[in-house]
Amino acid sequence: MTYLFLILAVLLGALLVYILKPSNKIVRLLLAFSGAYLLSVTILHLLPEVYAATTPYKKVGIFILIGIILQSVLESFSKGAEHGHIHMHTENNSFPKLLFASLCLHAFSEGLPIHNADDNLLWAIVVHKIPIAIVLTTFLIHTKYTKKITFSFLLVFALMSPLGVILGDKIPFFTTYTTEITALIVGVFLHISTIILFETSENHKFNLQKFIAILFGVLLTIFTL
Repeated sequence: MTYLFLILAVLLGALLVYILKPSNKIVRLLLAFSGAYLLSVTILHLLPEVYAATTPYKKVGIFILIGIILQSVLESFSKGAEHGHIHMHTENNSFPKLLFASLCLHAFSEGLPIHNADDNLLWAIVVHKIPIAIVLTTFLIHTKYTKKITFSFLLVFALMSPLGVILGDKIPFFTTYTTEITALIVGVFLHISTIILFETSENHKFNLQKFIAILFGVLLTIFTL
């Protein structure tokens, strides 16, 4: 079921674009909610787990920092797609190979710690994928790629997280260094979730709807502990 939920999250995001065509406002609220949920799960679940699993604590902190830096590098290729903003000129109709590779690597890494964590992490990633799939599908449509290319792109992207789950559970390297890998993913999640929350703010003005979406994401995590 874990694999199915991860794939359906991307499929749902794509279908929402083709069927409902959600407005930018709705997508921003979904991003705010998903960012708050992902951040809350990271702080309340993943961080305590990685620090409880090993000593010295400095080692865990180093891997978290590496994850933050790694995600910063990936974003230079993905143009911000992981947090819902693809900053790319669409007049160039060539296939975005670097964006594709970066997104797939990111999606793969998201799946690595799932087998060793509780369901909160799974749902945080599922919720995170839906608005990202909406933004990605919208981008692919605007760039006028064929439906075959668009579908292939989304299908491979959808399969990368389940692949991460499988390899994270079966490959000796990933099982041996579970704590270090999870700490690295914590850094990735911290970077992505905070960027989402900051980028959904317009001119740093208080937005009640966005605040409610963020609060709901935080409270949902707290009450499912």
